[in-house]
Amino acid sequence: MADSTILVLGATGSTGRRVAARLTAAGHAVRRASRRGEVRFDWSDPGTWAGALTGVERVYLMAPHELPVDPGFVAEAVARGVRRFVLLSTRGVAEMRDERLLAAERLVRGSGVGWTVLRPDWFDQNFDEGFFRPAVLAGELVLPLGDKQQAFVDADDIAAVAVAALTEDGHEGEVYEVTGPESLSFPDALAVLARVTGRRVRFRGTPDDYRAVVPADVAEEQIRAWDALGDGAPTDTVARVAGREPKSFHDYAVQAWEGGAWRD
Repeated sequence: MADSTILVLGATGSTGRRVAARLTAAGHAVRRASRRGEVRFDWSDPGTWAGALTGVERVYLMAPHELPVDPGFVAEAVARGVRRFVLLSTRGVAEMRDERLLAAERLVRGSGVGWTVLRPDWFDQNFDEGFFRPAVLAGELVLPLGDKQQAFVDADDIAAVAVAALTEDGHEGEVYEVTGPESLSFPDALAVLARVTGRRVRFRGTPDDYRAVVPADVAEEQIRAWDALGDGAPTDTVARVAGREPKSFHDYAVQAWEGGAWRD
């Protein structure tokens, strides 16, 4: 298995490109697959699956937010020789009743081959690469989470844990809660950004605030899910699995700012 090709799905995304880069730097053969990557992969087009899977024994498995992991893909992967999945899920998946990701977890658990599930907290990179970036630039973030604590985690740390699970023994059958080193509320995190960048972002955190800006059916579903989500507590997963201390939100913000984030 040490010399086999590792398939990275979502290889242009926040975690996927970091996983692929780490694997390549460590000398592993990597197949980068995405809808617009070096190997074309499209969940809606099973005809693209074979080219991604041929000769692969390990898979970093994730799907875009709006899509499920297709059972047919997992079955085809195993039939073609895949022997290990590392699945990107999320913290609080059971409490929030996220059936899309719960189904994905059930698929890899029942695949008959090795598996590891990663359940990270909110990504730091949501603020500069992801769906919070427009809100940061606009100066207002609306989420119905009030003062709930989140153990924000850097995508580089998620990637480090994923690479360990893909390339080392001892991680099969594990569910890893992947977090940063501290718990912060969204107001706390935005205060850190303000200190680092001078850019102040107002936080509106009540359900009514959210209902005012999101379509009613979507708002109610998300409010119910996030209401069930408890506070996020730091874990030792990054240190224990990846052998490094996780990056603090402050250090993430400094690095992103120095790299040119939030300047347009």
